[in-house]
Amino acid sequence: MKVTKDIKYIGVNDHNIDLFEGQYIVPNGMAYNSYVILDEKICVMDSVDTHFSKIWLDNLKKELNGRIPNYLVVQHMEPDHSGSIMDIIKEYPNIIVVSSKQAFTMMKQFFGVDFENQRIVVKEGDVLDLGAHKLSFIGAPMVHWPEVIMTYDSKDKILFSADAFGKFGALDIQEEWACEARRYYIGIVGKYGAQVQNVLKKASSLDIQIICPLHGPVLSENLDYYLNLYDIWSSYKVEEKGVLISYCSIYGNTKQAVLELEALLKARGHKVVVNDLARVDMAEAIEDAFRYSHHIFASSTYNMDVFPFMNTFIHGLVERNYQNRVVGFIENGSWMPNATKVMKSLLEKSKNLTYLNTEVRILSSLNEDSRKQLMILSDELSK
Repeated sequence: MKVTKDIKYIGVNDHNIDLFEGQYIVPNGMAYNSYVILDEKICVMDSVDTHFSKIWLDNLKKELNGRIPNYLVVQHMEPDHSGSIMDIIKEYPNIIVVSSKQAFTMMKQFFGVDFENQRIVVKEGDVLDLGAHKLSFIGAPMVHWPEVIMTYDSKDKILFSADAFGKFGALDIQEEWACEARRYYIGIVGKYGAQVQNVLKKASSLDIQIICPLHGPVLSENLDYYLNLYDIWSSYKVEEKGVLISYCSIYGNTKQAVLELEALLKARGHKVVVNDLARVDMAEAIEDAFRYSHHIFASSTYNMDVFPFMNTFIHGLVERNYQNRVVGFIENGSWMPNATKVMKSLLEKSKNLTYLNTEVRILSSLNEDSRKQLMILSDELSK
């Protein structure tokens, strides 16, 4: 695949993977992106997962057409991008590895060698001259590992963005970008919003016409759309007005309350999204929490705590700096309801949460009083 006249895509699709990073469900697989810049000197941008080394090297050889690459730029050391470094070194023993100081430390940890005699250590502002193409390096620490660099090609106005602007899904599958990019971002990069904001500020001074990420499609049209979403996500702003109800129910009574609240809100014209935390993909549930403006947490009391899935869910939110939302609570308990107190304590580290006044309490099952509380809660959400 041609990115520009001189820059070719040589990455691979992985349809064998079931869990990315051992936890994220990827029904449409993953893409491990790599690129080669063909100039007076030839530069390979990142490698791929070790299971796809042969395919990747075959893709590279086809584009080289008998030439020898001069440089391998390593922007990020996660094994899905660095796994084939030793294979390209074996194939092209004189290639120069270009990366950050921290990345070479990690290479020593992963491979037992840091390429001391065939490397260039780069930092923010350094330039690698390939001829017509001049590659400038941008420090991007903690987006989402400390060694990360991004690369800007001033000739074709391309930002090689490492894991930023990536998404789940192989490239031979057609699907909406935002949904799987959001789940990818919130799950993997979401904790590091401040660091992403710093990189976005650096990028704003560049004339970027194309973004080449390490996962997902090359982005070459309507870049303001992608940049705006990244600004929203990394600054923890509300992306969409709506009420998310996240719940855990043991015997169905808490679920019944959630369904009745959903009906009340939809009757008033609200967008409502409901997630059963015991059954939904947890990464999808966390993604939704960062998407919508209002959030109702509903849980049965369980061993004087909350139901385990709710505990896991809130931990995932707080870990990723959940903030700037309006939240409310529904609790259930047969002899000592305690879920709201626990959920509030779990959310204590979250910033700028506005709590609704109405807290719904169910004693075993819905009755006239608790249904009245649901009505009052829907009134408050509608203000």
